[in-house]
Amino acid sequence: MSELDRTIHEPARLRILTILSGVDVSDFNFLFSTLGLTKGNLSSHMDKLEKAGYVEVRKSFNGRVPHTEFVITDAGRTALSDYWREIDAIRSLHGKGGD
Repeated sequence: MSELDRTIHEPARLRILTILSGVDVSDFNFLFSTLGLTKGNLSSHMDKLEKAGYVEVRKSFNGRVPHTEFVITDAGRTALSDYWREIDAIRSLHGKGGD
């Protein structure tokens, strides 16, 4: 069994990737209101996910208003899938008395 991906294992980033895996694209305001994080905290987590290659950040303007959207990348989907596989492996060991 390999070690869990620490980038994903952080609860807020796990929640972000899980949400993004279920939608085509999400904007900053949706994630901000859904996750209950501060704007700075959400931005910090997104920066880490982008640097890991798990999320693509798309910035644009609606008139003069900045608009930021996020998309999970193929690498992000694979990493999230691998993470859940590792969690399931840990759970199966626990269920077999492997404490």
